[in-house]
Amino acid sequence: MSLTECDCSTYIPFQKTGFFSTIMCDYLQKSDKLTSFYGNFPSIENFENQIKLKQQTFSKDTRDILVGALKRQYQRIDISEKTAKNFELLLKENTFTVTTGHQLNLFTGPLYFLYKIISAINLAEELSLKYSNANFVPVYWMATEDHDFEEINYFNFKGKKVQWNSDQTGGVGRFSTNGLDRVFEEFQNYLGTSRNATFLKELFTNGYLKHNNLADATRYIANELFATYGLVIVDADDVELKKRLIPYVKEDLFNETSFKAVSGTNEELEKNYKIQVNPREVNLFYLTNDLRERIIFENDKFKVNNTNIEFSKDEIEQELENNPERFSPNVIMRPLYQEVILPNLCYIGGGGELAYWMQLKQYFNTVKVPFPILLLRNSVQVISKKQFRKLESLGISVRELFLKQNDLLKKKVTENSNVSFDFSAQKKFLEKQFNKLREIANQTDVSYVGAVNAQEKKQSKGLENLEKRLLRAEKRRQSDVVNRIINIQSEILPGLGLEERKRNFSEYYLEYGDDFVVALKDKLKPLQLEFFVLVK
Repeated sequence: MSLTECDCSTYIPFQKTGFFSTIMCDYLQKSDKLTSFYGNFPSIENFENQIKLKQQTFSKDTRDILVGALKRQYQRIDISEKTAKNFELLLKENTFTVTTGHQLNLFTGPLYFLYKIISAINLAEELSLKYSNANFVPVYWMATEDHDFEEINYFNFKGKKVQWNSDQTGGVGRFSTNGLDRVFEEFQNYLGTSRNATFLKELFTNGYLKHNNLADATRYIANELFATYGLVIVDADDVELKKRLIPYVKEDLFNETSFKAVSGTNEELEKNYKIQVNPREVNLFYLTNDLRERIIFENDKFKVNNTNIEFSKDEIEQELENNPERFSPNVIMRPLYQEVILPNLCYIGGGGELAYWMQLKQYFNTVKVPFPILLLRNSVQVISKKQFRKLESLGISVRELFLKQNDLLKKKVTENSNVSFDFSAQKKFLEKQFNKLREIANQTDVSYVGAVNAQEKKQSKGLENLEKRLLRAEKRRQSDVVNRIINIQSEILPGLGLEERKRNFSEYYLEYGDDFVVALKDKLKPLQLEFFVLVK
């Protein structure tokens, strides 16, 4: 089945969905409370400054090392002509990257994996049109050193949880793919025998059953989906790339540089917002094939948590020089590592990611690494034409779809009734009457003011309860409409949350094939800074 987009597709402000944090809404509105926590704001014009900033600091040596690492990592991958060209362009001093990162979720995990990468691809293309004297390469940074296996070992398919169980430990990129054949046996039973089902089966088997570790499998799958657009996939768990991080690791080990800088930032940021991450005195893990544990400085020794491994200051410095691949940055240092090894201009992420990036601006300044532009990734809600017609028949607009369910029901039940259940006017009248009573009490006996206040509270509560009871009665009278509203909203928003955080791309690929990716690629505009509703 082909996907044809309806002209009902639309953008709406992120703020109107109710699903985005205060800090992200303030960021998009350029609130003065946040200006000190980021650099250039994501507009097409501001990339000119970012290009100059990065060009002044990124070396030819690092470009050579980066491209050498990429070519090694792609040895077993059929590289597209456009990606191969991007490798060569990365050697040039006028080539820059726009980057997004994501965990190695099983079969890409939630839908927004696609939206992140398409945002990067489209931004690179938009920059190429604006700045013809430079080249721009979209990059997907694989979180291969992550160790939170429980966050990535499953995906959802049509309400079913497809899960991989494994007792492996350490950085997930090094995990053996053993056992994923059993996952495939379960998954293929849901797919059927269509052409698109065959593609999904082959993508899964070629990715997971023909590669030995999770990093290689994930690279294969992302490359199959996006190589035609020139996507470059980076695995930073690489000894040559880690060598570029050595000076910054020393700063963290011996001077607590990131801890001091981020702690200072947090003191300021938490005056208005919730802090996402807290720094440690040492923001590094010790990494081996089956181990990723925190490095702790204790009693003048550097110790690896939950092990007997320990180093003196001289010994850990020697270990770093000899085996830099064993030092893995945590959430505080990982963004710095990215900006050290990539000629990067912009990081594209979700709201939670960008919130913790904002905690790092002073740290970047301290170590003299340019801070990238932060861009909130595209977000998408897919609505079928059939679902859209149901919304229309219920008088629900696209914006109203994102209301809290109780608010939506109240609004629509009230609209469909001849009686108003909004007692705002009565509440204002009541407030006015009790204000007069308070004036009388103050003029006669002030001790009666408390009694007046108590009576006002009682009367207001009575009005609220009456309002709720009448609304419940009207909901019962309109039970058919209420149930239809509940069903359609819950169908479009699983768990009354954004589908992009719940569903897997395979649900839509099974129905629409590559047309789904093409439609997203065609319509998503990363610098528009709005939420997209795709009616198909």
